[in-house]
Amino acid sequence: MTDVLSGWDEAADLIDASSDEAGADEAEQEEPALYYGSVDEFVREYLRQLYRRRVGPNTSAKWASEWWRHPEAIVRLEALWRAWEHLRLDPATGMSVWLRDHADYHMGVLLSPDGPFKKSQDENREGEPLPYTSPPAGMFLDMR
Repeated sequence: MTDVLSGWDEAADLIDASSDEAGADEAEQEEPALYYGSVDEFVREYLRQLYRRRVGPNTSAKWASEWWRHPEAIVRLEALWRAWEHLRLDPATGMSVWLRDHADYHMGVLLSPDGPFKKSQDENREGEPLPYTSPPAGMFLDMR
């Protein structure tokens, strides 16, 4: 779980370092670099590790290892990633806000038995990450 939270710790370090540069013009400051370069990297390295819910045909939670075949899932996961990238920079309440306002909502829809993965037969075992299959090469380019 420490790996899952590392982005938040690094964000706090970035904020501490930037507060030391109080004399710099805000207009000249660059936007923080993305922690994850693509929605695929975010899903693969973070989200599926965080959500270790049992999914499958005999459960109420559904997930597709080929999530990238579902346009609704791509849009929702992209929104989750972008919100995470923004809120990770808030060391006080960013993680809570992301979970409450973004992850809980969108993952509830995605994992729903009536969600975009409702026909999926993909499954995992208790405590395992969500199933994952790599998307075709070049589908999600690194944006860093």
